[in-house]
Amino acid sequence: METQLRLKKLWIFMAWCLVSAVIILSLGSPPPMPSVSHSDKVGHVLAYFVLMGWISQIYHEPRQRFFYALIFLLLGGSLEYLQSLTANREGDWMDMLANSLGVFMGWLFTHSRMGYVLAYCEQRWFKILKS
Repeated sequence: METQLRLKKLWIFMAWCLVSAVIILSLGSPPPMPSVSHSDKVGHVLAYFVLMGWISQIYHEPRQRFFYALIFLLLGGSLEYLQSLTANREGDWMDMLANSLGVFMGWLFTHSRMGYVLAYCEQRWFKILKS
């Protein structure tokens, strides 16, 4: 089911907003966290799942998805390294692993019918606007 997105530029802009949010949240002051060990890992998985899942709905070609998967893996590793250079954050290899798991889960997610959520939203919106 290959569909052409009518609002592709909007979806790309929103993808860059998501990437920017991940960078800002990764390098800014850490948010208050519960004292549960490794509780931030869920946030890492979720953030990179959303990044990969979002971009994979825009670019369906396997090469493009592979390219973005590599980019997001490098982004996660780079941000963890940069965190280790700051006074208020710590780089963590477990965070890198959680980031990678999120990328992999996002990639898997878009190999199902769920990989067309943006296209479905567009179809629904335009159908509502026409009526």
